[in-house]
Amino acid sequence: MASIEENFPRGGIQKKPTEKTGKAPKPTTEQDNLFDVRHEEQSQKRKRNQGDLGKRKKFKADRKAGAKDNTMNIEPLTIEHLCEGMLLLGCIKEVSDFELVISLPNGFTGFVPVTQISDAYSKMLSKQVAQGELLEDLHSLLDMYSPGMLVRCIVTSAEKSADGRRSIKLSINPKNVNKGLNASALTSGMLLSGFVSSAEDHGYLIDIGVNGTHAFLPRQKAQNYIKAVKRGPDLKIGQNLNCVIEQVKNEGRIVRLSVDRSEVAASLATEQQNWTLSNLLPGLVVKAKVQKVDPLGISLTFLSSFTGIVDFMHVDPDKSMNYSPNQVVKACILSVHPTSKVVRLTLRQSFLNPGGSPNQLSNDRIGAVVEESTVKAFYKQFGAIFELDDGTHAFARLKHLSKNRKSFKPAAFKAGCKHKCRIIDYSLMDEMCILSLKYQVIGARFLQYQDIHTGDVVQGRVLALKPIGMQVKVTDGIKGLVPSLHLADVILKQPEKKYNIGDEVRCRVLECNPAEKKLFLTLKKTLIQSKLPILSKYEDAEPGLITHGFVVCAREFGCIVKFYNDVKGLVPKNELSAEPISCPDKVFQEGQVVKVMVLKCEPEQERLLLSFKLSSTSAPEGKSEHTPKKKQEVKYQIGEMVDVKVLKKKENGLEVSILEDEGNVIASLPTVYLSDFVANCKLLWHCLQEGDVLPRVMCLSDKGDRIILCRKSAVISAVQEEQVVRNFSEIQPGMLLTGYVRNVMHFGVFVEFPFGVTGLAPKVSMSDKFVTDTKDHFVVGQTVIAKVMSTDEEKQRVLLNLKVSECSSGNPAAESFSLLNQYFKEVKEIRNLLKRRGESGIARSLCELMPGKELQLVVQDVKEDGSVLFSGSCVKGLTVTATRYHLGDKSIAPGEKTKGLVLHVDALTSKVYVSLREELLKQRPKQQLTENSQHSAIVQHIAEEFAIVSLETGQLAAIPIASHFNDTFRFDSEKLKVGQTIYATLKMVKVNDHGVVLAVQDPAKKNVFVRVRKESETILEEMLAAAVTHSLSVGDIVTGTVKSVKPTHVTVAIDDKLTGSIHASRILDEVPIDSFPTHTLKAGQKVTARVIGGRDVNTHRYLPITHPHFTRSIPELSIRPSEIEGKAETMKDGTLKKSGLYSVGQTVTCFVKKYNILKNWLEVEVTPDIRGRVPHLMLSLSTKVLKHPEKNFKNGQALSATVTGTGVTETNLFLSLIGIPSLQQGTITVGVIAKMIPHIGLTVMLPGGKTGKVSIFHLSDKYTENPLSDFKVGKVVRCYILTNENGKIQLSLRQSRLNPRNSSKVEDPEIASTKDVKKGQLVRGYVKSVTPSGVFFGLSASLQGRILFQNVSAYYVQKHSLYEKYLPEGKFLTAKVLGVNKKENHVELSLLPEDTGMPSVLPESLGLPRYSAEEEKREEEKRKDKEKREEHKLKTKRRRRSSEIEQEAKPKKRKVCPTDENDSGIEVYYREEEDGDQEEEAAENKSKIRKRGEAPRLQVSTGFTWDEDMKAVDMAVLNQKEESSESEDEEENLQSKPKKQTKKEKELEKQKKEKELCKLEAALMDPSRQPQSADDFDRLVLSSPDSSILWLQYMAFHLQATEIEKARAVAERALKTICFREEQEKLNVWVALLNLENMYGTEETLMKVFERAVQYNEPLKVFQHLCDIYANSEKYKQAEELYHTMLRRFRQEKSVWLKYASFLLKQGQTEATHRLLERALKALPTKEHVDVISRFAQLEFRFGDTEHAKALFDSTLNSYPKRTDIWSIYMDIMIKHGSQKEVRDIFEKVIHLNLAPKKMKFFFKRYLDYEKKYGTEETILAVKTAALEYVEAKSSLADT
Repeated sequence: MASIEENFPRGGIQKKPTEKTGKAPKPTTEQDNLFDVRHEEQSQKRKRNQGDLGKRKKFKADRKAGAKDNTMNIEPLTIEHLCEGMLLLGCIKEVSDFELVISLPNGFTGFVPVTQISDAYSKMLSKQVAQGELLEDLHSLLDMYSPGMLVRCIVTSAEKSADGRRSIKLSINPKNVNKGLNASALTSGMLLSGFVSSAEDHGYLIDIGVNGTHAFLPRQKAQNYIKAVKRGPDLKIGQNLNCVIEQVKNEGRIVRLSVDRSEVAASLATEQQNWTLSNLLPGLVVKAKVQKVDPLGISLTFLSSFTGIVDFMHVDPDKSMNYSPNQVVKACILSVHPTSKVVRLTLRQSFLNPGGSPNQLSNDRIGAVVEESTVKAFYKQFGAIFELDDGTHAFARLKHLSKNRKSFKPAAFKAGCKHKCRIIDYSLMDEMCILSLKYQVIGARFLQYQDIHTGDVVQGRVLALKPIGMQVKVTDGIKGLVPSLHLADVILKQPEKKYNIGDEVRCRVLECNPAEKKLFLTLKKTLIQSKLPILSKYEDAEPGLITHGFVVCAREFGCIVKFYNDVKGLVPKNELSAEPISCPDKVFQEGQVVKVMVLKCEPEQERLLLSFKLSSTSAPEGKSEHTPKKKQEVKYQIGEMVDVKVLKKKENGLEVSILEDEGNVIASLPTVYLSDFVANCKLLWHCLQEGDVLPRVMCLSDKGDRIILCRKSAVISAVQEEQVVRNFSEIQPGMLLTGYVRNVMHFGVFVEFPFGVTGLAPKVSMSDKFVTDTKDHFVVGQTVIAKVMSTDEEKQRVLLNLKVSECSSGNPAAESFSLLNQYFKEVKEIRNLLKRRGESGIARSLCELMPGKELQLVVQDVKEDGSVLFSGSCVKGLTVTATRYHLGDKSIAPGEKTKGLVLHVDALTSKVYVSLREELLKQRPKQQLTENSQHSAIVQHIAEEFAIVSLETGQLAAIPIASHFNDTFRFDSEKLKVGQTIYATLKMVKVNDHGVVLAVQDPAKKNVFVRVRKESETILEEMLAAAVTHSLSVGDIVTGTVKSVKPTHVTVAIDDKLTGSIHASRILDEVPIDSFPTHTLKAGQKVTARVIGGRDVNTHRYLPITHPHFTRSIPELSIRPSEIEGKAETMKDGTLKKSGLYSVGQTVTCFVKKYNILKNWLEVEVTPDIRGRVPHLMLSLSTKVLKHPEKNFKNGQALSATVTGTGVTETNLFLSLIGIPSLQQGTITVGVIAKMIPHIGLTVMLPGGKTGKVSIFHLSDKYTENPLSDFKVGKVVRCYILTNENGKIQLSLRQSRLNPRNSSKVEDPEIASTKDVKKGQLVRGYVKSVTPSGVFFGLSASLQGRILFQNVSAYYVQKHSLYEKYLPEGKFLTAKVLGVNKKENHVELSLLPEDTGMPSVLPESLGLPRYSAEEEKREEEKRKDKEKREEHKLKTKRRRRSSEIEQEAKPKKRKVCPTDENDSGIEVYYREEEDGDQEEEAAENKSKIRKRGEAPRLQVSTGFTWDEDMKAVDMAVLNQKEESSESEDEEENLQSKPKKQTKKEKELEKQKKEKELCKLEAALMDPSRQPQSADDFDRLVLSSPDSSILWLQYMAFHLQATEIEKARAVAERALKTICFREEQEKLNVWVALLNLENMYGTEETLMKVFERAVQYNEPLKVFQHLCDIYANSEKYKQAEELYHTMLRRFRQEKSVWLKYASFLLKQGQTEATHRLLERALKALPTKEHVDVISRFAQLEFRFGDTEHAKALFDSTLNSYPKRTDIWSIYMDIMIKHGSQKEVRDIFEKVIHLNLAPKKMKFFFKRYLDYEKKYGTEETILAVKTAALEYVEAKSSLADT
């Protein structure tokens, strides 16, 4: 920087004084600190002179006396005590990206900047800043630190800020914290703070801040800590650790550390560790002795010579001040003053175990107001301790006890006094809440950022005005920013003229982020004063919502409007105004506040469509002509669903615009078409306003210039389910059709259906009751269901029947409930509409009132009929009334207050009906209601569509009045009356949004009015219903014309009046499966058919030939060739086949009728009179098909099915498309989850109605913590049948069972019995139960293991409830098998961390005692004594045996008595066997001795493959065995030799062989040993399966031996083995395989591998690698073809163009490269052009034409002269390749550009450096002169 200053003067000397002033404050601070220090030192000296007892050595006496005298003045830590260099123990309170917020003792807070963590971390930060790239090893503070961690800190500054507050800056750098320590002072057992500085192979280097000392943490010592912390597999650089010194070497130059939590927690500072006052650290736990107890605290002595103080906030709250002198306590050092050496300690339990953390407070508690807190103690100069309502203690500073000093009254704070207070903070280091009693704090709306919500209006004070906006102070701790866009309704150019610092401002919250402490506000008056709803999340943006927003962008496509919380939406151009706007950016300004309406919202995609057109204005002249033109262009299909916006309300309906066509199409929505319910039609019309949006409206007709729309849900569902007729020819007698009343005449009712077909229901067919006046029964527009009686083709007339008995499904309860449910759904929609609008107070009141709500009312008036009118605050603007019946026995007068229960709210008339009856108002305990339960009920209120009844439980229910759409008329005797008792069946017991439960009137107990029908009426009806009489009989041949084609049958007109039907089964003799037979015929086609039967007109039942009505039936025809050629006689004999003739297992062809979603089966037709159904699970074995069966089976499709059973009626078959399901063991089937049982498994419905069970151990091949999370009721699954015994079926969903070939590695194999479990094995499973004998652990459905309590945890637990808390049923754990008893089927397990490698199940924080080591020693001694006694018994028994047994027993005896202590323990098993029968034992041992032939005891080689070198050892052993068993004589001779000699020989042989084995093992374990065989490689890839380098070496090993196929196999193995997350590793293998195929395979094999590689990897990478492979192997033609493919496929990828350019230039194809550049610029976006041209030019310099490259650079820089990055690249290249003149020309161009001063300075410096290196003195001077001229020009410009 000095050289820069010399070369480029900055135009003045203003900087130097600034630097001086910048440094000035530091000495001042030091003076202040020195003053403080001197004062303390003087006081200390004075006290020391008075109180020096001189009992010890002089320096010790001084030190102790100094501390002891200080205890005379026991007081808590104050801000004055804090000074630079003070050591403190702190607790992390908050962590952000750039600092740690630290809680300090006595309620103080400090800050640690990111640069004060450690030297290694700061170095990495500097490196990252210098490089400008993120470093992998550099982790953020959030990754390494979390709230609650204790840290040692040192105060770096405690200066006062501008507002008079002290800001405490801290450092946790060990260089500062541990500066009192030196290498010679380090001893083992010391507890220090350390920070990870680097990670090495075998451990970590730790920075402990001691010069000349290298601290090392072995990796194994860190493993338990890493697992417990759960912050990744390694420690991170900069991570803070509590370290215990384990070993000190070389006089403290090398130190070995441990961070094991148990060792840290147990560490205690002792005198042996040589602590002094100069190096004493906070956080050390010491044993101390109470010296003196004072009201303000306690003084202690510790480490024999030091004295410290404990203030009143840090005594143990359990003991309070109940301490006595000389009492020994444990204490933790909190702080050490650097000069006075005052040591402060704490006796709180949380701090007495190093590595722990203090108790935390829940976030919702901060800010809480405590009505009554009791004073526990008052401290005159400091504050008061309070006890809160929950029993915890809290502290209030003196300044927070009253508004100011004058108003403070000490008498009010005597112990026991009660005060109202507010919790304003929580001090972690004191474990106390911080309180305030100031009334302004208690009443404050906002205390912290969490209290502020989006849309809140807040008062604030202007703090500062900055270019980005205005800083506003809301409260002491909350600051916000008003962006410059939001300073006013218009953009202010000079905000300082309007606002001054300190001004009070009223703002509204735009966005609040408490986590980052960011608050954005607005000062726009329109937004602040807006009463419209706040839109702060996309989910709230319901169509029709009107709110305020502000424009952030106006372009030609429209405007982008922003709301709160960064929610934004688009107003398309056509929604900007009623008038067309050509240039929106000229009409709308950025920041303009606008009122908008939501048209459409997609919350998942965060898309919002808005409109500025809030209400329809009268169309300007000419627009009426314009609309029909638009209308003609857009043709809407009948049945099409659209969203519409209300333009205008008319008397008979609404005029709406269709949103899909940008509002250009006008349509009409009549009032009567708004709903299926007449009451809701009126209500909806009343509630809707201009500008409201109605979603999902159906187009009903599109005739002329107007579209008619419909919103009737019954009509919409009929059209969507294809239960409609599109023209007259499709109508057939007997059909049930949904329509609406078109007109009501005195002779009947005209009903219209969708698609325009109309029919007449005569008066006699209108109702089951006698019809006097048709208008009493139906109204125009009412939804009805009509049954077709007959049709007249000539006159195109249809006669209909509207009788409920004919048109209902036969289940009146279900039909009436569906009507009621639909009615309440629509009422809820209307209520939501009113809520969204929320402008009118009446509308809001209507929305809030619900049946069952109690109201406080005032009697307003009593009418003559006994009814009463009420008023009340909650019902302003509404008419509240109660009938005389609902007053009960009460007599009330005007003005009287009373309670009323809401029965019904009529939104149309704004009336509320209430009841004052005691039985309804009486509070009763709510009973659990069950669906379909029957109750007696009393009718309380009757509305138009339903009645409100009260159940005996006191709850209100709604029952429908009508049981059917057509059930509209009742005689007076049938009508419900208030007070009447009825019986109701509950259908929906959840109250939901209706305030009532839903029920239906019990049909069994309903008084049904049944009228006896007259004979004359029956005759008249039969005449109307009768079809055309015909003379046809079975077997007749007829000709006709196809009238209409349906999926399962074809209608044929035989003559003008007679119509017949051909079933799909009667068209072809052989029907191809999956074909559609009816599609072979077309309307108008002539057909010849044979009559095969007849159907009844009304019932559709097939009639026998002898039936009297056969001549009036609909003829059933057949055009099957075999039946047309057959004779009439055979037809009569072979009448239609009955279901009784079908046998189970028979295969039939059937035709899909429809999929019944409600019943979950497929309805099919086999023949005209035989129907069938296929249950859901019998449809397919594919889960994809079963998920969406309605999509996979088309109506009319021919299917092959198997008969599984027949119905009772003999016309229904039960069928299966998968054959008769076999549920045998080992088969795979499909099922549907019926039930989920936590911790047990699933119940699955199987084909054939059977159920099976799936254990949690069979849900997957990998156990998880929540095994049932991937499943839900109704999910279709494939199952493997494990067992099927006694009707109980056990299933498995494991992939290893369902796809044994394709399944990946089984992480948790099946465990069927103890045979599958081995000792030492790690197993996973779930806790089953905790019993007094241990924890039972489920390993599989059939096997449980037991974990003794000493094997659950290393801690001793007295209360078993603790185990139940931490080991609940179903907890997922890993355990180690300790032992397996196969006879008793017992498995012993362990959960100890040293066995499983997992964290302990009981956390250390519980502070439980460990199992004592002494007990273990005692148990070990007992076991040894027992073994010795058993050996003694054996010796005495053996003496009695014969010589033969003795000879055989002696070698065994040697085994039983081990001589060495390091024995392997195998003898234990022999000892256990010796307890059995002695003779058997002797025989066993004899055989053992013969088999083993004194072989070595170590039998490790069994089941393990050693190398070839091992075979020599094995041969030696075998030879020895053969020699030893040659003959009995030799054996006797051997035994007769001296025994001592043979023993030595055998021992020597053993040792020799064990040494050889050790050598072999060491050779195999040597890390530097290179793999030499396939087995070596197999071992390597097993240890590192995800390392691609090992797999590639393995492939290379095979290729060296020219074993190509083996290399391919290795590659395929690698691709299967490497984890799918390791994408780069997998890609490496794919590239290797491509290389292999390129070198050794054919083009075909290469392409196959390439295609697979593209599927499994990023295609672009694979393409690029293959191009490189082709280029490197000189296959240029193939490379070029591949590049052409890439350019087509990845034309938007810049790298592809550059790579191809590089390839072409390397081939010397310069011209082709130029053409390629032109293509690239056309294909790539404009913003990439400059970069691409620059990169092409660089490639030209390297491989092509340098002149062309220069030209490219020059043209680019002429167009973009301010691209300094391109100038720099050009300069670098020209300095390397060009002449000096060219370089100077470029520099001259640059320094004359008009760029920013910073950039100009950079270029001048580069020019100067260049001239210094290559130029002369003159050229250097010229550059400096030019720089000076530039500076002068700039300064003169600034002056002017």
